[in-house]
Amino acid sequence: MIFLAVLIIAVLALVLSFICYRMAFYVPDRKTGGSKPAELPKGHIYEQYRDLIAQWIREARAMPYEELKIRSFDGLDLYAKYYEYAEGAPIEIMFHGYRGTSERDLAGGIQRAFKLGRSVVLVDQRCSGKSGGNTISFGINEHRDCLLWVNHVVNRFGPDVKIILTGISMGASTVLMTADKPMPDNVVGILADCGFSTARDIIKKVIRQMHLPAAVIYPFVKLAARVFGHFDLEEHSALEAMKKSRLPIIFIHGESDDYVPCEMSRINFEACASRKAILTVPGAGHGLSYPAAPEKYLNALREFFGEECSHESVR
Repeated sequence: MIFLAVLIIAVLALVLSFICYRMAFYVPDRKTGGSKPAELPKGHIYEQYRDLIAQWIREARAMPYEELKIRSFDGLDLYAKYYEYAEGAPIEIMFHGYRGTSERDLAGGIQRAFKLGRSVVLVDQRCSGKSGGNTISFGINEHRDCLLWVNHVVNRFGPDVKIILTGISMGASTVLMTADKPMPDNVVGILADCGFSTARDIIKKVIRQMHLPAAVIYPFVKLAARVFGHFDLEEHSALEAMKKSRLPIIFIHGESDDYVPCEMSRINFEACASRKAILTVPGAGHGLSYPAAPEKYLNALREFFGEECSHESVR
């Protein structure tokens, strides 16, 4: 009887963990062929910016680009698009958010970078766009992909290229997780827009929003990552990386963000051991700091990174 009870409990734990895996981490296979309608963000906070975001997407689709490709540490084909501002210009490598797309989450990112005299490598993170994979890992595997993209860009564009790692939402946490890792001197800084501090804290926050007990559900989410996703959800975090950060980092966050609380960027900022700055934008929702305050955003980046990270004089 005891063995049977233990077996039933184990099976129930695995079933619940599998449900958590499908809800939190799993992404089904995607069709990548053909021209698709632009995917616009959902939610009332985006209403006033929908026309602007649609315009940015149309402009980006009309721009020439070069497709880039790498192979991940675990055998996935990962893709990105290179948009050139000018030959020899600094390059921003951009990473989108959780269950997002580079086109949607970084709408306006190319135009914003061009205003600062920078080229762009717009990455399709694993499980998105043309890139392979079915498991999102909240930055754990993604930050390893980021390091591979850095090496690829240096090899492709030469030893003198300057690189800024840029991310939004989970993409911001992804690039922050690289801040304590050895990297070439080409990487001159990080722009982290509305990133979370740890996967544990953002997942618990979402569980509570679902009116479920986070202390009870989270262990099953962690087990789901390990058993079905084959990764350790608490292996690393943006917050831990900040304590040994090697790179200049500017944190940006909307003060009205109800998905990733603005306080998480403040926590990361306080923990950051390297040169740092923070800009919070009153009234801006999740990922909306740039459309809400474009000049403030641009000026903060100019001031933080300086003229050495710009080719604005080229055009």
